Amino acid sequence: MHIEPGVVQGAKLLLGFGTALAAFGLILRQCWEFLIQHGLNTLLGRTIFTSVLVFSFFEILPSSPVGVSEVHLILGSTLFLLFGLVPTALGLAIGLLAQGVLLAPWDLPQYGMNVTTLLLPLFLVSAVAERIIPRKTAYQDLSYGQVLQLSLVYQGGIVSWVAFWAFYGQGFGAENIAQVLSFGAAYLAVIVLEPLINLGLLAGVKAFPALNSSSLLSRRLFQPA
Repeated sequence: MHIEPGVVQGAKLLLGFGTALAAFGLILRQCWEFLIQHGLNTLLGRTIFTSVLVFSFFEILPSSPVGVSEVHLILGSTLFLLFGLVPTALGLAIGLLAQGVLLAPWDLPQYGMNVTTLLLPLFLVSAVAERIIPRKTAYQDLSYGQVLQLSLVYQGGIVSWVAFWAFYGQGFGAENIAQVLSFGAAYLAVIVLEPLINLGLLAGVKAFPALNSSSLLSRRLFQPA
C-alpha cells in the first residue's frame, strides 16, 4: 500500500496531505468519546501497542513491490477487532510515520497519501461492523462470513485508494492500468489470509477468558455492545 516515490509528484502531493488531515479529523472526533469511556491510560496503552505492531508488520511480515505499490500484510481489520477503532487508527498513523522516519525517509513525501490509504478504509470497516454484527454478539463469536466481509472492506479500500493515487498521478495509460491491476490481483492473497488470521486470534481470545479483565483489549471482544 506504499505509493512508490514519483507516482504522484509536485503540487499533486498536496491532495494527499488534505485527505490525511480529513482522516486525522475523524480520529480526533472519535478520541474524545474513547477518552470518556475508557480513560487516558487505556488510550495510551493500546496506542503504543498497536503502533509497535504496525511497525512490526511493515518490517517483519513478508512484503513485495507489485506494480505501483507494495503488498503488505497490514492486518487492519484484525487490529480493529482486538483493540477498537481509535487505538487502531492511531497505531496505523504512528507506526507508518515511525517506519518512514527511522527506515524509509524516501516515503515521507507520500505519507499523506499512505496514511489516507490506511485510515479511511478503517472507518468504513467500523461502519460496516455496526451494520453486519448484531449488538448482542461479542467479536469472539464472529463467523467466517462476518470476518471475511470486514477483511474485504479493509483490503478492498486499500486497493481502491492505491488505484486512485496511481491514476491521479499518472493518468489512464495502458502501462499504468496494467500496474494497478497487477497490484490489485496480488492483494487477493492478503484478502485470503486475513480472515483466517482473525478467526484464529478470536478463537485464542475465547479460549482464555482471563483476558476479559485486560484493559489492553477491546471490551467488545468479550461482551455485546
